[in-house]
Amino acid sequence: MAINLSSNAVIYAIISLNSEIELQKQYLESPDLPAEDKEAEEEMLSDLEQAFMEFIDLYKQYRSKEKTLPALEEILYQAL
Repeated sequence: MAINLSSNAVIYAIISLNSEIELQKQYLESPDLPAEDKEAEEEMLSDLEQAFMEFIDLYKQYRSKEKTLPALEEILYQAL
């Protein structure tokens, strides 16, 4: 099943996932993380990173067709 996403939706997904990845990394480094939850949280980080890369690939396809879209670096830099 193909889902048609707008370039704006993809941009927002990239920004959101980037933020969530940073939060997840901080949580994994936190002393508040129970040892028994570490493996599940690492898997969550891996899933977030995989989704992020899939949206990056999708955005690159969009940008190759529509050159007026901002560069990926610009999107990520502005999200900081």
